[in-house]
Amino acid sequence: MGIPDFSDTQDFVDADRGFVDAVESAVVRTDDGRVIWDNDAYAFLREPCPGTADPSLWRQSQLASKQGLYEVTEGIYQVRGFDLSNMTLVEGDEGVIVIDPLISAETAAAALELYRRNRGPRPVTGLIYTHSHADHFGGARGVLPHGHAPVPVIAPAGFLEHAVSENVYAGGAMTRRAVYMYGAELPKAPDGQIGAGLGQTTSTGTVTLIPPTVDVTETGQEETVDGVRIVFHLTPGTEAPSEMNFHFPQRRALCMAENATHNMHNILTLRGALVRDARVWAHYLDEAVTLFGAGTDVSFASHHWPTWGTERIVTHLSAQRDLYAYLHDQTLRLLNDGMTGPEIAEEIELPPALRGWANRGYYGSTSHNVKAIYQRYMGWFDGNPAHLWEHTPVEQARRYVDLAGGAEAAVARGLDYAADGDLRFAATLLNHAVFADPDHTGARSALADVYEKLGHGAENGPWRNFYLMGARELRNGVAHTSLDMANPEMAMALTMDQLIDSLAVRVNGPSAWDTALAIDLELGDLGRTWRIELSNGALIQRNRPIGSPPGARAADLTLTLTKPQLLGVLAGRGLDGVTATGDTGAVERLMALLDTADPDFRIVTP
Repeated sequence: MGIPDFSDTQDFVDADRGFVDAVESAVVRTDDGRVIWDNDAYAFLREPCPGTADPSLWRQSQLASKQGLYEVTEGIYQVRGFDLSNMTLVEGDEGVIVIDPLISAETAAAALELYRRNRGPRPVTGLIYTHSHADHFGGARGVLPHGHAPVPVIAPAGFLEHAVSENVYAGGAMTRRAVYMYGAELPKAPDGQIGAGLGQTTSTGTVTLIPPTVDVTETGQEETVDGVRIVFHLTPGTEAPSEMNFHFPQRRALCMAENATHNMHNILTLRGALVRDARVWAHYLDEAVTLFGAGTDVSFASHHWPTWGTERIVTHLSAQRDLYAYLHDQTLRLLNDGMTGPEIAEEIELPPALRGWANRGYYGSTSHNVKAIYQRYMGWFDGNPAHLWEHTPVEQARRYVDLAGGAEAAVARGLDYAADGDLRFAATLLNHAVFADPDHTGARSALADVYEKLGHGAENGPWRNFYLMGARELRNGVAHTSLDMANPEMAMALTMDQLIDSLAVRVNGPSAWDTALAIDLELGDLGRTWRIELSNGALIQRNRPIGSPPGARAADLTLTLTKPQLLGVLAGRGLDGVTATGDTGAVERLMALLDTADPDFRIVTP
């Protein structure tokens, strides 16, 4: 993207503006003493940038690592540096409204404590989720613990559906890859993890979810919470499938959720997700300018620092709008000219006016965003029949290594390419050597060295972390995944349909081909009966009012129970307290067919 202007220090002025207080030690622990957040580990960022980091990413990490309580405008505060995301607090008539309670209950509670230390013991009178990613809802129980008086919990339409599909259905794979994307297991050091561009890293505490009580279903919808008037702007398909901006007219303040931060964002995040729509993202940014630009004096988001001044806000939002529109339209132009995703990614260059600090690729990148836009429209297949039925990575690797003359020759050539500065092809060739012979120490060591060099030169935080985590796995083995998305707090928030779907994706299909069973779950607390039926290796569900006819097939087993009791059954605690009619062995047969995913599966080795 060209050399940035390091003489422009406005971001540092904005990041420090409104500072109120900070904690002496920004280390957060669980009740049993486990450290789940340590912002103090980034103290080294106060030093000049070393040769093991890109200077632009170093600068971004310096900004993103600032921690404390900040006043955004009168009655609106942010706590930053307590997690990957920010927690915003809006003061009302009786208490405070919390926007986006971080990832973990422990970090959210610590952030709220810092706020209350300075602003008094105000009760939480409302909770707003800007969108359906875990770093914006996971700490809910840290601000609304069990037993708290009910308050409005506001979210965009479709929030629960998308929070579950991303964090439960595919949660195992996404959580594993997130360890690489955020470098959570890397040492925090000048040659290790220095940040993730969007924030520093993810906390690893207790992820919770309180279901919304108020859905925002259209742009222009207004809600008054604790005397605070809020005007909502629905933005589905932007940074998340379910997302919204909102405006505080009385305070001339605009919350942009995660739709406009101080970096280029992801069209497809490297941990995996639904591909986002760059075209509608640009449209909703333009709509935000039209709806709220003239009435806004400060714009803030759930990451990074605010922007003050109407003119600067409109300029910022417009540049982000043009960024995503340009990436989208130019990718489509070249796609329709026959170019593939990787070819377009090498071709596209942003115009000079879109290369400012706030558009740089610290989190998303032009390279992988272009490939994502191609994927959204064209899928994985580029039209070349040679790519239609390729061998698996291991089988391809064995053949490439054979062509190279064996593992030793492949490693030697890989080292040659690395020495000549072609680290990209060196990584490709040495990766083949590792996949062909995972126990070849020379191949693993050489590939780790190449990954380390690529990581140290990356301006993009997730790219750096992926490269360095890959080097770590090659040298030290697989790192354990600390973040747990499959916990009882998350399970209780699921609807029954979602809970059963989360079982369906665990059924070992081949093992279940010849097993047929039907179980009726009578949930008295919900007034309905759910039928789960195993058929040809697929777990099918349907529901009906309690007492209505069951259909053609009689149930092998009927369980009369509550949702909490069902969660106990699924956790293997048996049928104590549950009324069971029929073959109780049906539960054991079903449970025996459910796979438990490996949370620590290998990524850079076969």
